[in-house]
Amino acid sequence: MGDTENTANRPDRPDSALQAALEGATAPAPPAPPDCPHCALPQDRYPTLYDGHWVLLEPRIVVPAHTVPPRRRWILTAAGDAMNLWDAEPLPGTQCRIAHRMVCPYLQPEDPPLWATALREENERKAQRLFNLPDDWGLPDVG
Repeated sequence: MGDTENTANRPDRPDSALQAALEGATAPAPPAPPDCPHCALPQDRYPTLYDGHWVLLEPRIVVPAHTVPPRRRWILTAAGDAMNLWDAEPLPGTQCRIAHRMVCPYLQPEDPPLWATALREENERKAQRLFNLPDDWGLPDVG
């Protein structure tokens, strides 16, 4: 009935690269080190459900999912991939991870919860220890 021969096929899913960027899945792939490109702190890197895209998750931080704003909740699948829950309401007791970008001291915060502000401040102290050594710091003389 209609002219279907001249219409382009629609993709089954949205552009993976754009969606990955919106979710912050912009980490360098292995073998690059899993360090934040902004503050240089080491992170946990996980593959995402977007082919070829990785996300940096804050190490050793697992929080109740209901305390994390929507679109900032990451869970690990049984296959070891990180998946963003977006607007899905977490089940009671669900734990999640957060992307490092939410608490990176060198990125603009996006309306973080109070606990994320405290974590951002701690990351800032860690990053300063990496780069801001005291003026009198030095190796002892060996002689």
